[in-house]
Amino acid sequence: MSEAVWNKLKGLPKPTLAELFDADGGRLDLLATRFELGDETSPGAIRFDWSKTHLDAAHIAAFEELAEATDFAGRRAALFAGEIVNPTEGRAAEHTAQRGVGSEESVALAFENHARMAAIVEAIHRGAMGEVKHLIHVGIGGSALGPALAIDALARDGAMVEVHVVSNIDGCALEAAFAKCDPATTMLAVASKTFTTIETMTNAESVLSWMREHGVQDPYGRVVALTAAPEKAIEWGVDETRILPFSESVGGRYSLWSSIGFPVAMALGWPDFAEFLDGAAAMDIHFRDTNGLANLPLRAAFADQYYTRLRGCQTRAVFAYDERLALLPDYLQQLEMESNGKSVKVDGSPVDGPTAPITWGGVGTDAQHAVFQLLHQGTNLVPVDFIAAIAPGDDLNPAHHRILLSNCFAQGAALMAGKASEDPARAYSGDRPSATILLDEVSPATFGALIAFHEHRTFANAVLMEINPFDQFGVELGKEIAKQIEKGGTAFDPSTEALLQLAGIA
Repeated sequence: MSEAVWNKLKGLPKPTLAELFDADGGRLDLLATRFELGDETSPGAIRFDWSKTHLDAAHIAAFEELAEATDFAGRRAALFAGEIVNPTEGRAAEHTAQRGVGSEESVALAFENHARMAAIVEAIHRGAMGEVKHLIHVGIGGSALGPALAIDALARDGAMVEVHVVSNIDGCALEAAFAKCDPATTMLAVASKTFTTIETMTNAESVLSWMREHGVQDPYGRVVALTAAPEKAIEWGVDETRILPFSESVGGRYSLWSSIGFPVAMALGWPDFAEFLDGAAAMDIHFRDTNGLANLPLRAAFADQYYTRLRGCQTRAVFAYDERLALLPDYLQQLEMESNGKSVKVDGSPVDGPTAPITWGGVGTDAQHAVFQLLHQGTNLVPVDFIAAIAPGDDLNPAHHRILLSNCFAQGAALMAGKASEDPARAYSGDRPSATILLDEVSPATFGALIAFHEHRTFANAVLMEINPFDQFGVELGKEIAKQIEKGGTAFDPSTEALLQLAGIA
């Protein structure tokens, strides 16, 4: 049935953005929505504006038909019920339960784990482990990208503990963290779902060695383990009282809400981390209980599918006009491409079209002077997401933020309108799409809702494409070959053999 809907979608007329606005005076009301969260004492909202995309009534109706054909409602219900939604690994995907929205049993377990984490965080802040000024957090992938983003976004000023997230096995990354820390006042957080990840465990061992070399008598006494395999952490040497577990059903790139968020809570304090969870939960409830175009993540997925499958767009760009969100494109790269970069459907059959576009981006206004030439006048059609906040994150002259936002809004207007010129080198074609996400402010609540929105957007896209967004077998082969190289005795292609010899590894 979905094939018939796709055929219908491919045959629909594709009016320009200017034509769509001219034809429908209510377009803005239909496609720009203010999402309220918080209350009178803690206001906050996010405006999601998809009006500068090419979605029209005919495409929206067809995409809603596609959602029905692919059983969006059923797969969404299964997600929140804690049923198996990752069939290749036989697992549920229960990241929403970490925010209090999910099956009763899973929510209760998450609450228990959070209470344990809150107790440890608050005890450390009270001095139970002596003076703690720094935390070196080692992890990789979802165990690092999420914490790094959240800390950079929310804890630039007044962090209760200075956190240094280290993910790269390159020793330069770890040495850079060492240079900023006093071993006597530094803790180590080891984040690994299996507690066997070679990059993470190698980095962790090096941190312990650094502590010993600088006079720390009991470095293991300064370690907190964040893992779904507590027994492995105990075996490695971590005291069970300093192990923060999380459920096996929480995937790495969806794990920020679990004990993987420990460094975020250490930087912010537990009350702000709880507000972060609450903001995400508000988006969870919206996504769970809202149908059709009114469902914000599903609306975004309609536009994503329009550009990827109907217009052949191979990339999607994300530009945060806020320095605090500089790491967001990096985070979304893993979330979207690791989730939806697949070539088979849930049933194992080949996909019948492109799946995830390549996610990339940067920070405005820097990006304007680097890549926007291609966006405005290049031959590639690239849908763009602009993300900004009304309230500034600085105390400087308000002109700074006014100019920042003016540039953000101007870029979306320019992409749409274009500009005619008799000189082809100075002509802008226009009719280039963008969406704008405008936060009232970058707070723990709005930031939590923003990240949850993108998680659900990713899931909605997967449902429409009939793929599984929760496995990631594509990252395994390279890891396996790296282990073979370390072990020795395996022959490779001539190019690889030559490189190994030049590097002194063979």
